[in-house]
Amino acid sequence: MRNIKLTLAYDGSEYAGWQVQPNGVSVQSCVEAAIEKLTQQKTGVLVAGRTDAGVHALGQVASFQTESKIPCKNIQTGLQRFLPDSICVREVAEVAPDFHATYSAVQKRYRYVIHNSSVNFPFLKRYVCEFGRPLDAEQMHVGGQHLLGKHDFRCFESHFPNKATSVRTVKELTVQRTSVWPVWGADPGLSQSTSNSSAEFLTVDIVADGFLYNMVRAIVGTLFEVGVGRWTPEKVREIVESMDRSQAGATAPASGLYLVQVDYGD
Repeated sequence: MRNIKLTLAYDGSEYAGWQVQPNGVSVQSCVEAAIEKLTQQKTGVLVAGRTDAGVHALGQVASFQTESKIPCKNIQTGLQRFLPDSICVREVAEVAPDFHATYSAVQKRYRYVIHNSSVNFPFLKRYVCEFGRPLDAEQMHVGGQHLLGKHDFRCFESHFPNKATSVRTVKELTVQRTSVWPVWGADPGLSQSTSNSSAEFLTVDIVADGFLYNMVRAIVGTLFEVGVGRWTPEKVREIVESMDRSQAGATAPASGLYLVQVDYGD
C-alpha cells in the first residue's frame, strides 16, 4: 500500500468548504471522485486543514493510500484531468506510511487579503475582503503582536468548544500594506511610484501550530477595530485574557482567507 501526498491550490468561492457537506459540493468530494476515477479504487482523503466555505488555498496538503502503481508524475496529470479548473494539483509525492496530512503537520500559514479602498474592484470580490474605511496597518500590526506565543484562544473560536483544547501557539503575525499587482493598473509604473502608505491592499499573515474554527477570521475582525481606531492595540491583549468571544471583533468574510502553506518539519 502506497501513501500519496498531494499539494493542492483551489478557488473556494463555489465550494461548501473542504469537507463533504450535505448542502453543496465540497473540495474533498471532487478530489476523492478524481482519485477513484484515476485509480479505480474508492479511498478517503486526509487533509491538513478543513477550510470553510469560500476560503481559498495556495498550499493545502492532503494524503491518501492506494494500491495503484501509477507514478507520481502521472497521478498529478491524471487527477488534473478529472478535476474542475478551480482545483489544481501542484505537486504529488510518495511519502512514508506513517505520514498523516493532519497529524504530521507542525505549523500552518494563513494569509488574509484586504482591499482597503472606497472603490471596489468587481473582479476581486471573491478573492479579497473589501473594506472601505481607512485602516492603520501599523497599529493593526502592533495589536497583532499581543497574540504571539502560547495562549488559550477561545476568544477567537466560533461555537466553543470545538476541540479538546483551545490552546495554540502563534509564531508569527504580520500586517503590512502592499501595492496592487501592476497588471491591474493603467499606469505601467504604478507599483514603482506608489508609496507604501497609499497602497490599497493589506495582508495579515499568521503562522501557528494549529488553528481553531474561524480563528483567523475572528482575529482579523478584531484587528479591523484597531485599524479604524475604535480600539487600541493593547485591547487585543485584554481580549485574549478575557477568553470571551463576545469581547472580540466580528468574524471577517471568508473571501479574503487563504491557506498558504503547511509545514511538516523533517
